[in-house]
Amino acid sequence: MTPSTTTTQVVPTRWQRFRASYLFYSFKRDRVAQISLLIFVALVLAAFSAPLIAPTDPYDLAQIDILNSELPPVWMEGSDPAFLLGTDAQGRDLLSTILYGARVSLLIGFGAVMLQGLLGILFGLLAGYYGGRIDAVLMRIADIQLSFSTLMVAIVVGAIFKATFGNLMFGEVAVLILILIIGIAEWPQIARTVRASVLAEKSKEYVDASRVMGFGSARIMFRHILPNTLSPIFVIATVQIANAIISEAALSFLGLGMPETQPSLGSLIKSGFDYIQSGSWWITLVPGLVLVVLVLVVNLLGDWLRDVMNPRLYKG
Repeated sequence: MTPSTTTTQVVPTRWQRFRASYLFYSFKRDRVAQISLLIFVALVLAAFSAPLIAPTDPYDLAQIDILNSELPPVWMEGSDPAFLLGTDAQGRDLLSTILYGARVSLLIGFGAVMLQGLLGILFGLLAGYYGGRIDAVLMRIADIQLSFSTLMVAIVVGAIFKATFGNLMFGEVAVLILILIIGIAEWPQIARTVRASVLAEKSKEYVDASRVMGFGSARIMFRHILPNTLSPIFVIATVQIANAIISEAALSFLGLGMPETQPSLGSLIKSGFDYIQSGSWWITLVPGLVLVVLVLVVNLLGDWLRDVMNPRLYKG
């Protein structure tokens, strides 16, 4: 008798499945996406490691000397080697304030997009699945809000918060308020995207089968339809992170965001704007360049992700 042989099926790990995916394949061939991700990860790690790697703490008044104000970067004459990128008008080390400020801007950017996603997914699912009056009311609200520029809506909401909370616009409270402002101002983009995807999905057979099996509307929306609409959500969320960071910088520059004593990229740009004519250009230019690079790499990653999620557009 021939001994029976048993075959062992090898189940690939998640990493192996990811390496075999089209996403990983396209990423390996796209040098721009690789460089953008590398720069973005480096900026995020540097920002959130600010308490460990920053030369000074810009929140600690004992480490700030007004006599060191407006010192140029080390490659210019009259600089101090202790301040690599120079100092601002308050005598704070500019490198330290940029690291701490980038952390605040990233927190606001990610937090605002999470709030946008929560509101946009909820309203988009309700509008697309139920239709009728719910769809009409929610989408008309979105249309009215979209008829104004995002920044205008953020300025109006920011002014209301500023008048309401006044001196409370500091520290963690200011960060939370800016997350609310930007999240409320930009949720319609995600809502309309989700609604369009839901309209395409709800007529498919698996949704009809779920109804026949007696599943409730909430389960059908969140357990069955939502997972099939995540691709466009990921793409638009990536772009919205860059928009949220820009909105924070604009609001801070207009005096409706983070105060100058609480570093963010926007407040740093604003704090040095009055000193450009006096020759202290680095106070505004250096954090401005960091902001441009951060937004650029996020947008490049968003463009790559959009092309990958739609292979017909991908030319890698």
